[in-house]
Order: sequence, then structure tokens, then C-alpha cells
Amino acid sequence: MEYLFPILIALLFIPILLSGRKQRRQMQDMQKMQAALEAGDVVVTTSGLRGTIVDASYEDTLDIEIADGVVTTWVRGAVREKVNPAVTEDASEEESTEATPEEPAAKSLEEPAAAPSLEKSTLEKDESTNGTARS
Repeated sequence: MEYLFPILIALLFIPILLSGRKQRRQMQDMQKMQAALEAGDVVVTTSGLRGTIVDASYEDTLDIEIADGVVTTWVRGAVREKVNPAVTEDASEEESTEATPEEPAAKSLEEPAAAPSLEKSTLEKDESTNGTARS
């Protein structure tokens, strides 16, 4: 019975210590990734902005191009992740190859469909309380 209290304390502090180690490891990995960034890398910031690094020569900041000709300066710590552009290009290529060349939408572009006629003769009065017309 006298050993019950120290065992309970140990059981409570073991998960706390293990989660602290995990967080430190994740923080070190994040800092290594942020230090290894270079021009041409596609990144996502902590605010969700995606862009391409234009200049990474400064120690604390990065110049990120977020649109054609729009370059902004960010602190390295604001970069959340590095995006692998090869993976996103492969995914878009797979999506484009899945589409069939003769889809109904493509045919409708060649021959415009006639708009449905809304003449009074083709519409019947609905018997509902709101009196909307239906075809």
C-alpha cells in the first residue's frame, strides 16, 4: 500500500514526458526543413498561402512568389511545409488521363442545345397552394 502513491505518480508523468519528447522531435524536424529551404521550392505558410521561393539567401527571411510578379517577404518560421511539385503534377496528369475524349459535355460545345420553351401552352398550373407552374 505504501508503494501505491509513487506508482500512480510515475504512471501520470510517463505520458507527459513521452509527449514532450515527441514535440521536441517534431520541432527539430521543422527547423531543419526551414533551414534547408532554397530557391525554387514550393512551400505552404502557416496561414495557408502557397508560393514558390524566389530568394532564400537571407538567414531569417524568404522571398516567396505567390502570383506572377508578386513577391512577398516572409520569416522562415512561417513556412509550415514544403510541397513536392512532382507529386501534384503526377496527380493532375492522372486526373486528365481518366477523362474520356468524347464526353457529353464536349459534344454540347459543338452543337448548342435548344433552350426549353417556356410557352404558356406547355406549362400547367400546379394544384399546390403556391400556384407555381410546372412543365
